[in-house]
Amino acid sequence: MSTSLTPAHLVERVRERCEEDFKFFTRYFFKALKGTKFVFSEHHDEICDALMDVYYGRTTHLMINIPPRYSKTELAVKMFPAWCFVKNPRCEFIHLSYADILALDNSDTIKQILKSTEFIQLWPNFAIKANKDSKKAWGTEEGGVFYATAAGGPITGFGAGKIDDFKGNNGFGGAIIIDDPLKPDDAYSDPKRNAVNRRWDETIKSRFNSAKTPCIVIMQRIHENDFCGMLLKDSEYDFRQLVLPAIVDEGLPTERALWPQKHSLDALKAMQKKNSYMFASQMQQRPAPLGGGILRGSWFGRYDVLPPLKYRAIFIDTAQKAKQHNDYQVAEEWGLGEDGYLYLIDVLRDKFEAYELEVKIPDFWNSKRANKNGRLRYMAVEDKSSGTELIQKIRHKIKPVIPVREIPRGPAANKLTRVMDVQGYIESGYVKIPNEAAWVYDFIKECESFTADDTHAHDDQIDPMCDAISQMLHNNKASIAEML
Repeated sequence: MSTSLTPAHLVERVRERCEEDFKFFTRYFFKALKGTKFVFSEHHDEICDALMDVYYGRTTHLMINIPPRYSKTELAVKMFPAWCFVKNPRCEFIHLSYADILALDNSDTIKQILKSTEFIQLWPNFAIKANKDSKKAWGTEEGGVFYATAAGGPITGFGAGKIDDFKGNNGFGGAIIIDDPLKPDDAYSDPKRNAVNRRWDETIKSRFNSAKTPCIVIMQRIHENDFCGMLLKDSEYDFRQLVLPAIVDEGLPTERALWPQKHSLDALKAMQKKNSYMFASQMQQRPAPLGGGILRGSWFGRYDVLPPLKYRAIFIDTAQKAKQHNDYQVAEEWGLGEDGYLYLIDVLRDKFEAYELEVKIPDFWNSKRANKNGRLRYMAVEDKSSGTELIQKIRHKIKPVIPVREIPRGPAANKLTRVMDVQGYIESGYVKIPNEAAWVYDFIKECESFTADDTHAHDDQIDPMCDAISQMLHNNKASIAEML
């Protein structure tokens, strides 16, 4: 784009178009920054219309649910505030996202627009304060403010909007803009999800400078009780919800892709087949309650003869006590095939005293060493309780030496989170089990009995399975989140 708009009447015409038409402003400055055109699709028009309703006071609280990478941040977080500063340099914004670095990057992009040669040529009197010009907090010479931070970060001392928002001749004075306050990886972590949700009542609500100050929430749905799920239940605020699913009119004769230039209908169907739970939430914006059926036996591939393996590893789950009502002690042998699939080869599952672990587990390892199909690389053990004790005994007492790898368990690493992290690989058919083995029935039964609320009887075989998929398969293939 040329940085010179001459003669003067051309500058005036472009300035008027930018001020009157948000979409024209977006096209103009996207080209100025990126060097390429912003091509509007139908869903972009819907987002722009919804944002204009906010700007002109027709909507106070707006929620936009849309798949990731569908230009939501570009339009609602970067271009919209920049355009608002053109209309009213006194605007006051607070912007929140799940990571500080993302919020600061968005803030910096807005400043790039406002400091660009193209912008200065159109609005030469607009200026950002020299003494208030950081990525986190910056202001305009006219008294406008933009503050950006993580959703869990401090926002004390900052407010959004003006006290006289939409009173008399006063119009839009700023907003709180929340873009993906929780990352998808934390969707099934109750502590992390609840911590973000609590911020609404504990901190964010007090940052509105008037009852008319708008709030815009833009996010992909990731859980039925995520931030949007919580807001929709808040009787104090009436959020208008704009839902833009990746597959429009799903299941109807009029079924089509929302943005065919991004994902064709066939591509979306392929994604859906790989991970139906995640697709329903992140792509279709309709998170479903998780109950039974989280893991299905029909998702596992089957094999009669092992193919050539790259390597093998053994994963251990140690029960806390050898009582009937507690879980079993489990050792699982897994192999990563040269074909890219993960194979469960053998399972040892029994109940015995903790002191017997230092005999039975090494015996299981030694019985597998003679297999020449894939080198047996390591034994992975959960570094917790009796597992920690087993790691120490293997390292200091067992000969010959067994290469042991600790698997840490953080406080947020609950079983549901671990299962949902690997579920897509299972549903996609990347995990295979034998057609004929004495332990297969119990293994499938345990998987199919797994529940979100931890009411299932046992999950001792599921834990090492999740560890094997995470360590052996995840690092060799794109994650399901990347596929989406």
